[in-house]
Amino acid sequence: MITKNQATELLHEHTKNQNLRRHMYAVGFAMRALADRLGGDGEMWETLGLLHDADWEETKDTPNEHTKHTLDWLRKMGEIDGPIVHALMSHNRKHTGLAELEGNMEWALETVDELTGFIVAVALMRPDKKLATVELSSIMKKWKNKAFAAAVDRNQIAQCEEKLGIPLDEFIRLTLQVMQENHETLGL
Repeated sequence: MITKNQATELLHEHTKNQNLRRHMYAVGFAMRALADRLGGDGEMWETLGLLHDADWEETKDTPNEHTKHTLDWLRKMGEIDGPIVHALMSHNRKHTGLAELEGNMEWALETVDELTGFIVAVALMRPDKKLATVELSSIMKKWKNKAFAAAVDRNQIAQCEEKLGIPLDEFIRLTLQVMQENHETLGL
């Protein structure tokens, strides 16, 4: 199975935009925390978080190709099957139709991917632009304002309750906390 270090190298090789890298780091950190909460393999879940958008710079204008490039890179490394491969296949299922979401790891990625971006948007609205000063209450206030970060699919995030059995406020709190703990890496 691909290691976290190999995933990081792959991500750095194919992703030059620092903010996009930081997004994948944030998702990786959140995925590890969710693995701890849900009894998953933290290293594997974090590795998936690091890889989920590794080909975005190359595929952003062709959504039906997103994740396929990453899957090709993994195949060249000998990674042709397994949970990470399946999770990547299901990540962009709306455009590729490669696989459906199965299991906690895949649903965790589905729900937390958008949430990390939402939390960053809340942090950037703060006068100091720091994650340290973001509170759950300010996230929930912005959550209710549909005009704020309008592109974020709140329904996708809210599936954490049904699919993972984690109440929304707890899910947001856990993600915020791990992002705050890793604020230096995330540049916030």
